[in-house]
Parts: sequence; structure tokens; C-alpha cells
Amino acid sequence: MSDDRWLMFLFFLLLCYSAAVLGSIWSSSSVGTWYADLKKPSFNPPNWIFGPVWSVLYFLLALSAWLVWRRADWGGARLALTLFFAQLALNVAWLALFFGLRRLGMALVEIVFLLSTIVATARAFRAVSALAFWLLVPYALWVAFATLLNFKIWQLNSGAA
Repeated sequence: MSDDRWLMFLFFLLLCYSAAVLGSIWSSSSVGTWYADLKKPSFNPPNWIFGPVWSVLYFLLALSAWLVWRRADWGGARLALTLFFAQLALNVAWLALFFGLRRLGMALVEIVFLLSTIVATARAFRAVSALAFWLLVPYALWVAFATLLNFKIWQLNSGAA
């Protein structure tokens, strides 16, 4: 494989893990205090599970985007990769709303947009690479679960329960 292909894989890895670092800035400051005090549903995972799950998911995201880029390049996958960048930005925005600003309702609205963009990205990736599509499925499922979790946390803590 040529060096530019490896550099692009590194680019996608750095991009995805940069999103993780940005998100961890907000979440790490909230997990021990504000988040711990929130009422949570019985199906809320323990805090220690989030780091390993997100680490794997960000790797799968990078790999899927790289596969699409490798197959179709920037010109042939413009829509698919634009959607990819959009969902990554929405991912970071959700973390900022939920943990940084502590706006559970706004985060709930935003995560619905995030999930929709992930589904659109997966569909666009499927047209280029079946493997890239399947690599996004765990991410879509995890964010669907996070959407339910966000809803229940909002409901339990807003007086809407």
C-alpha cells in the first residue's frame, strides 16, 4: 500500500480520536460530579464501559471512512464523506450540550439529528463499500441506545417523569 493511503488512514484516526478528546474534555469534568448526581434509568451502563466502547467505535469510524475514501477518493465519495464529517461534528456537539452545557433537552434534540446523520452516512457508505457500512452499524446501535438513555435521563431529571 502506498504511503498516501497510510497517511489518509492516520488522518481519519487522528480526526476521530480528536473528536474523542474534545468530548472527553466536557465529559470528564462532569462524570464525577454533576453526572453522578443525575437520576438514571436501571439500564444505564456503569461509567467505566463508556471509554472502551467509544475507543472501539472511533476506530471503526476511522476505518470505515478510510475504506470509503480508498475506494472512491474525495471526488467519488464527496456526499458520503461530507455526511461522515457532519456526524462527527454532531457527535462532539452532543457531548458539549449534554456534559458541557448540561442541557439534557437540547442534547436530546441534537442526538436525534446525530442518529439521523449516522444513518444517512451509513447508507451513503453502503453505496461505496459494504464493509464500511457494516463498520458503522455498531456505532449507529450505540447512538440509538444513547438516544434512549438521553431521553430517560432527561425525563427523570426534568420533572417530566
